[in-house]
Amino acid sequence: MEEDEGERLIPEPGTDLAKLLEYKVYRRRWFILVVICLLNSSNAMIWLSFAPVADQTAQYFNVTLDQINWLSLIYMVVAIPVSFGTTWMLDTLGLKTSLILSSWLNMTGSILRFISILSKYPTWLMFYPLLMFGQTLCALAQPLVIFSPTKMAALWFPEHQRATANMIASMSNPLGILFANILSPLIVKNESGLPLMLGIYAFPASIACLLATLFIRASAPPTPPSASAETSNSEPFLKGMKLLLKNKAYMILLLCFGCGIAIFTCFSTLLEQILCVKGYTNDFAGLCGALFIVFGVVGAFLLGLFVDKTKKFTEVTKINMCLAALACIAFALVSQMKHQNFAIAAASSLFGFFGFSIYPVAMELSVECSYPIGEATSAGLIFISGQVQSIVYIILFQLMTKQMAEAPDVTCALGDNSLLSWRVPNMVMAAILSVGVCVFVVFFHTEYKRLKAEASVTQGADSKLNDDIDNVVETE
Repeated sequence: MEEDEGERLIPEPGTDLAKLLEYKVYRRRWFILVVICLLNSSNAMIWLSFAPVADQTAQYFNVTLDQINWLSLIYMVVAIPVSFGTTWMLDTLGLKTSLILSSWLNMTGSILRFISILSKYPTWLMFYPLLMFGQTLCALAQPLVIFSPTKMAALWFPEHQRATANMIASMSNPLGILFANILSPLIVKNESGLPLMLGIYAFPASIACLLATLFIRASAPPTPPSASAETSNSEPFLKGMKLLLKNKAYMILLLCFGCGIAIFTCFSTLLEQILCVKGYTNDFAGLCGALFIVFGVVGAFLLGLFVDKTKKFTEVTKINMCLAALACIAFALVSQMKHQNFAIAAASSLFGFFGFSIYPVAMELSVECSYPIGEATSAGLIFISGQVQSIVYIILFQLMTKQMAEAPDVTCALGDNSLLSWRVPNMVMAAILSVGVCVFVVFFHTEYKRLKAEASVTQGADSKLNDDIDNVVETE
């Protein structure tokens, strides 16, 4: 790619002209944003590629549904130890190194997944472990790319575009989940469609790897786009970790929003299994998952524009978390009823609109309440919290299921082996999210430290400029 010249930021009333000469933005930021979106979306497709077709996959490999669920759970298990190293890598080695490594892991894992299923009649002993190994490599790639949006937005985008850039990059992950929910049921009408599905999912992973390797040449632009970008990573990694653990507002966000991430993960992973025992088809479960994501992306777009203008991070997060909890309760109730397609689809849509949409806003909020600690560290620990809680909740929910005596309308491919009642897990899921939301609304309060620091820099520069003008006048 050719080097692009910096674009001068358009002055706003009260903005110091000396600073405008220093802060520039570069067209390359849009290319880096595209690469992150493609990589993030590809990795998410791989993550939940089996969730909408869990019963067919279990039948193909002759394994249990719990073993198929581990193809999704492995992302969470791997993320816990790896994420600490990932945050250090992003904040120390930089965005370029992290994205290239992530793209290679993602591509290699997707190819191994495809190889594992090429045989017409695979056996568990040979092919399931290879499938799991490929899935594990993709899981290693996830933290590297999923922590990148806040870092990329802080380093490459000006203050008035940060939330929008973070939103676009972050929402590419649920878009990948959307594609998985739509494509997997369409491709895998029966178990013989699995090889084609894995081959298709390996293609975008390869394209993302090619673009990242050949065309990302720097972790940061030649000159910073904002005052906060100049001081990014001002705190050493270990010192930053200690400061975060002492930050009350951040710890509340860590636990409560981590709980929200975990519930959304459980919903995406278990949706098909919850609905099939009540007579709903895989296609309908895929539709509900798609509505969950589509409305989440629409909500995130609207919220991203709104908070870029107003900077009301806390208010937006609290209101939407409350509404997401109500939607989760509604889904828990209607999903246990038969022939309620419209109600289930509506509850899934609202859950996505209010729940998924606050992810990029909450990530920006984590940076605001923890500044000047590195963006990858503050966002990464929240993600780790979500992954830890996801593992606990999914295992807990599976233990809470009970074998059903009969289910005449069941659409699960495994028949009697998958007749599990999800009534209790659904209710517990809604209860956990509701408690987390209540704690967050009542106890979370913070000042926006990054915005405050940027404002003080601008005010200081304006004051100095005025003093220089006064001195010139007095001299004359």
